[in-house]
Amino acid sequence: MNFSSPAVVKPDVTLSLTLSSTTTTISSTTTTEERGVKLIQLLLTCANHASSGNIHHADACLSQILQLASINGDFMQRLAAWFASSLAIRLVKRWPGLYKALNHQGPVPSSIVDLDRPRIIFAKAFPYMGFAYAVINKVLIQGMSEERMIHIVDLGYGDPKLWVPFLKNVANSPNGPPHLTITCVNNNKSMLEEMSMSVKKEAETLDIPFQFNLVNVSLRDLSIDMIKVKQGESLAIVSVLNLHVLLAEDDRINSHFGLNKNKNSLKDCKRMSEFLAMLHSFSPKLLILGEQEADHNLSKLVDRFVEGLNYYSALFDSIDTTLGRSYSLYEERVAVEQMLGKEIENIVACEGLEREERHERFGKWIVRLTSGGFRPVRLWYDIMEDAKRLAETYGADGYKIITQRGSLMICWHDRPIYSVSAWTAIF
Repeated sequence: MNFSSPAVVKPDVTLSLTLSSTTTTISSTTTTEERGVKLIQLLLTCANHASSGNIHHADACLSQILQLASINGDFMQRLAAWFASSLAIRLVKRWPGLYKALNHQGPVPSSIVDLDRPRIIFAKAFPYMGFAYAVINKVLIQGMSEERMIHIVDLGYGDPKLWVPFLKNVANSPNGPPHLTITCVNNNKSMLEEMSMSVKKEAETLDIPFQFNLVNVSLRDLSIDMIKVKQGESLAIVSVLNLHVLLAEDDRINSHFGLNKNKNSLKDCKRMSEFLAMLHSFSPKLLILGEQEADHNLSKLVDRFVEGLNYYSALFDSIDTTLGRSYSLYEERVAVEQMLGKEIENIVACEGLEREERHERFGKWIVRLTSGGFRPVRLWYDIMEDAKRLAETYGADGYKIITQRGSLMICWHDRPIYSVSAWTAIF
């Protein structure tokens, strides 16, 4: 389903900040599809009003949306509830005192937000992360098969479920296991320590010569001297759903000078260019990138709102198909949707450096990486076949693996959700 902006409406009521937990009764002749279409129309109209600063009309739209949306309804009602909440937060931010009073405890630092449980549920219930992990492991094994000293830098995801299978594969190398070093960059110290214990224990069990390095900083604060690459090591750098945070910048500069008026144009980002230059200076044999296949780094709220509705409606639909509305799986579904809901809130309610969920499609990453001195590595045929088999094990007909311009993408009903690509530094 593709969404576009409808005509603007002009009602006028008071601001509503809470999500509706019950579904308002509507005409018995109204179908679920008709209600979904109405919600989309209202959301896009509300986004137009919020973008233009028309508070009263945006508020009136929210009131109408919350009569139809529900965090306990079908997937479109739940999605609408998250987008409505995000629009409401954006509106309240226009009054800093009111916003701070409503959030008097302050935002919870990302380093202590408990994302472990929803991430575990998400990885177990859906093939998305399993797809990324399988592709990354295959690329590393095949690309590093002849190396005797391997150094892998994990740029922040820090999931042992990515590295334990890799250790097992390395242990079975025909010429015996190479010396392996894994450096993990993350600002969550407790997560780093847990990961360290997990992978060190596995390496010890498998009798692999192994070293684990903790770099307890955010990607923004990572500097070249923090990554210790020894002479003779073959380096691979892996980023899973993290690199896009470096695209956060003060958008008012581009707005002031009238830059990037075309929503399809690539936004220059000094921070990202400098970071890629730093990675290039390490001469990595492989740079593996996994990212959301969406375009949420658009300057105009309405543009990224439309893109967000398209992207997250596909994700929420796949959640509905897998977890449904069964009571036994209610807590799991809520946990996953809250995790995705925080992404939606950041995309819709935040601007400038605060807006970190700046996902870009693979086509734009091609431009950024090639400009940074990298060229794509052609993925092996059997990697795609393994990814297809993995998706099939989840049993839903909606999952599909496709290849596009050298990347592998996992789709839900032909809508690309995540992409994985491999690169190497050139000189």
